[in-house]
Amino acid sequence: MNRNTDFIPFFRPSLGNEEEQALLAVLRSGWLTTGSEAKNFETEFASCIGTKHALALNSATAGLHLSLEALGIGPGDKVITTPYTFTSTAEVVRYLGADPVFVDIDPDALNMAPTSLENALEEDRKGGKVKAVIPVHIAGKLCDMEKILEICGEIPVIEDSAHAFPVKRGNTYGGAFGKAGIFSFYATKTITSGEGGMLVTNDDHLAKRASLMRLHGINREIWDRYTKQGASWEYDVVAPGFKYNMPDMAAAIGRVQLRRAEVFLKRRREIADLYRKLIGDQELLILPKKAGEDHAWHLFIIQVRGIDRNEMIRRLGEEGIGTSVHFKPLHIMTYYRKRYGYLPEDFPVSLAAYKHAISLPIYPGLTDSEVERIAETLIKTAGYLKGKS
Repeated sequence: MNRNTDFIPFFRPSLGNEEEQALLAVLRSGWLTTGSEAKNFETEFASCIGTKHALALNSATAGLHLSLEALGIGPGDKVITTPYTFTSTAEVVRYLGADPVFVDIDPDALNMAPTSLENALEEDRKGGKVKAVIPVHIAGKLCDMEKILEICGEIPVIEDSAHAFPVKRGNTYGGAFGKAGIFSFYATKTITSGEGGMLVTNDDHLAKRASLMRLHGINREIWDRYTKQGASWEYDVVAPGFKYNMPDMAAAIGRVQLRRAEVFLKRRREIADLYRKLIGDQELLILPKKAGEDHAWHLFIIQVRGIDRNEMIRRLGEEGIGTSVHFKPLHIMTYYRKRYGYLPEDFPVSLAAYKHAISLPIYPGLTDSEVERIAETLIKTAGYLKGKS
């Protein structure tokens, strides 16, 4: 097969002059850490999502941790999520001494299967140890939140919305269905601040507790203590908190990206449609199902059939195309396997999805000609590998 030397990376950030100027303004302001930019980012994000509160943080992981901590999750408690996710979704449960309980996914959307959730809660009914549920909007496709909320009843639902901005079902944005929603602004996400995250909620208690705990459990914020004329340095530590605040440098980039979010989303949808048109119906390549308005297309995950997935990835790399795999299920990772005694077959849908998954490049800066090259190379490589098998 021919080798193309022009490498198409799995991801390129979409940053321009406006982000550069916003960052320079912060650098020249003399105030770099959490301040007016972070506060404005929170206000603008809450307005966009339609929630009462938004808290800017240094990661989505921080938001998950703070949400569970605010709910009082602790040793002996259980939190339900899926194994088909990044490790942060489950590791934050362990931060608090509680135990994650995995339930399997549905094979199409790759999100939490409501029937699996229902079965897990039925098993827990007598013990009553499940104190929260964390559904994950995989690749940006919203979970069946209406059904999940109905099943959970009074059990709090925290949405892992790291992939799902800015999409909604009906009049409700992903992240605004449950008790809290957590967004990621990591470099590869639909909008970025380099590193960062946002916790959104309509719950006053959760917002107040998370705000306190995100910066060492100090009862006054730095911005309040150092910027107001005649302000006092005095403060009190009222809880053993964490260091989870977002600096203004990150927030400045995030604010610009927020204004561009709908443009980014439109382009991601165009790329997903173009992949579908160019690849079409293939025996060896199974595409994600066409989605409506409730998909952010953070990832474009295909499934390969009848060929070696890892060999496919290797050969695509040789052809100059970057790919990734989402996700290696947590129940086969060493820590969770050893601590909880999981077997690979315990969550068969998650395992099967992982074994066949390849994530293709999808980001606003990807050109139509690059998408065409990826699709053409993918089809040719699949055919080549099938012929060798």
